[in-house]
Amino acid sequence: MSLSRALQEHAQEAVEGAATHSTEGGLPFDELPNFIQHHIADAKEIEFAGGHWSLEGFHIDPVHFGGLTFDFSLTRHLIVLVLTAILVSAVFIPVARALTKRGPAKAPSGFGNAMEAMILYFRNDVVRTNIGHDADGYTPFILTIFFFILGMNLFGLTPIGITPTGNLSVTAALALISFVVIEISGFRALGAVGYAKTIFYIPPGLPGFMKLPMLVIMTPVEILGKLTKPFALAVRLFANMMAGHTLILAIMGFIFVYQSYAVGVGAVTIASAIMILELFVAFLQAYIFAMLTSVFIGLVRHAH
Repeated sequence: MSLSRALQEHAQEAVEGAATHSTEGGLPFDELPNFIQHHIADAKEIEFAGGHWSLEGFHIDPVHFGGLTFDFSLTRHLIVLVLTAILVSAVFIPVARALTKRGPAKAPSGFGNAMEAMILYFRNDVVRTNIGHDADGYTPFILTIFFFILGMNLFGLTPIGITPTGNLSVTAALALISFVVIEISGFRALGAVGYAKTIFYIPPGLPGFMKLPMLVIMTPVEILGKLTKPFALAVRLFANMMAGHTLILAIMGFIFVYQSYAVGVGAVTIASAIMILELFVAFLQAYIFAMLTSVFIGLVRHAH
């Protein structure tokens, strides 16, 4: 992962003697949070080694709706979102066409074989296991979630270093989509009356005089239970991706604080090891998001 342009600029300022710092000749410790925040947060510019590309020319006037303001201007997280969607489509649409033309009688080879194995794993061990009857219809949705999140996670490990899943707004939007699918699935499987019972819940076997008090107690509990599912999905993905990048940037920032070859070698070694761990986390968090979405769909479809 390359350091952000702002990190390089502030390091140069420290070398030239600007700003008060805690270590002689180095970058001040109190500037490190700004470096990290600048790299992780969304912005209207894309930084790369030796320069940056401003996105201010793609500005769109905000739309005001009631007390809310919606800004549809182009940002670096939005660009990576679109690029990920294009790349996922560009990879899997040709694979799907090739597998369709080949037919079930012939086994695919190479990349197609690897993708088929992964798709079958998700269908058999994730979707069917957790959702149960009529689960195959949910396989495309679960696979789309997995590969889309994985693509965004992996973008953060490239020299560009932009990770949309380190943005709570992005993960919240993904969790909201999953929440809508989960609740609609439950409504379709249980019907209006059955779905209402997942909100207005009365435990079976209660005497008549206990039903109303228990209904009053359990209804807010069930509502909170539904809302905590997308909250858990959003925060889990956001926290894990942001934490890894924050740690890497903090370690690399020590190079500019101490300006020592020994610190530089140690920082690069540790950051490289963490990057390998981040690769594992990128796959793991995409898998957990897809797995939990399958689990929640199965739970609401079999609420009885």
